[in-house]
Amino acid sequence: MKTVRIVLFILAAIMAGLFFWLWQTAKQQETALSNEPFGAPFTLTRQDGQPITEQAFRGKPTALFFGFTHCPEICPTTVYELSGWLSTVDPDKSKIQAYFVSIDPARDTPEILGTYLSNVTDRITGISGEPAKVEAMARSFKVFFKKVPTDPAKPEEDYTMDHTASVFLLDRQGRFAGTIAYGENPDVAVEKLKNLIARN
Repeated sequence: MKTVRIVLFILAAIMAGLFFWLWQTAKQQETALSNEPFGAPFTLTRQDGQPITEQAFRGKPTALFFGFTHCPEICPTTVYELSGWLSTVDPDKSKIQAYFVSIDPARDTPEILGTYLSNVTDRITGISGEPAKVEAMARSFKVFFKKVPTDPAKPEEDYTMDHTASVFLLDRQGRFAGTIAYGENPDVAVEKLKNLIARN
């Protein structure tokens, strides 16, 4: 019986050591990831036709949203609300920037995206480009999106897009700093943006 207790004690010690090692490894990986800019390098097109790269997400905090202009509710609501929050936390437009990346570039040319946004706000810049490049960029930001036919019997005709609805927050170095969920309490959303601006 004594031998069994000793064996169990040794096994428990080994398990505790293994758990501690896994925890330390996970913490190190989390730290390493948080010290790196979020997403992969990209070259796409701004709504004014000018090229844009990941370097645009450096130097200022960034609010980044992925959506599409044919979106019936989530995207227009987010554009409207985000614009209002930005005006609250940064009325002179000097402290934070915001971008809307279309996950439907086949329909959302830079010009169309620019018109769509300018009808609501001058606080958010549209990004589009070649579909393959847009997809690669969005996937690198861990964004989910999927084309969904409005009529399953005619999949090649009209469609909508399922997609991640959160606003991504990046710090001045382009590192992931959190999200604002769709339907977030406005006071909480504003506080998150204030905290983002205050980060070094």
